[in-house]
Formats: sequence, structure tokens, C-alpha cells
Amino acid sequence: MADQWETVAMTDVAAGDRVRYRDHEFTIARIDENFLGREAMVCLIEDEPTRWRAYPGPRDGQIEVLRPS
Repeated sequence: MADQWETVAMTDVAAGDRVRYRDHEFTIARIDENFLGREAMVCLIEDEPTRWRAYPGPRDGQIEVLRPS
């Protein structure tokens, strides 16, 4: 069975998850809660030797995550 993309709440994302946002895929290394001091915001961060990517978004938002079938 192949893995499938599933839309989940931002609060269901964990370090190690593979996410897709605006046609870009990345693996979450860490999650910053209360992004920029805002309780309603989180920031999903990829931290690899060759690139760094961050997706700040609303805590009550949704994002696509690659989940095993």
C-alpha cells in the first residue's frame, strides 16, 4: 500500500512528519509554538544541512501530511 496525503489540523503535525504546502514538500524538524509571541500561531520548521524552510500558520489551520495507508 502506498502512503497518501491527508489534510490534518496544524495541531496534529509532529516532528518527523512529511508535509506539503503550496506544492512544496518538507519534513518537520521542530514546531515553534506561540510563533512571534502569538498564541494563535505556530511555525513548522524544516532544518536540513542544505536548506531551511519555515511555514508559519494559524494554530487552527490545516495542512497536508503524508500518512501511511
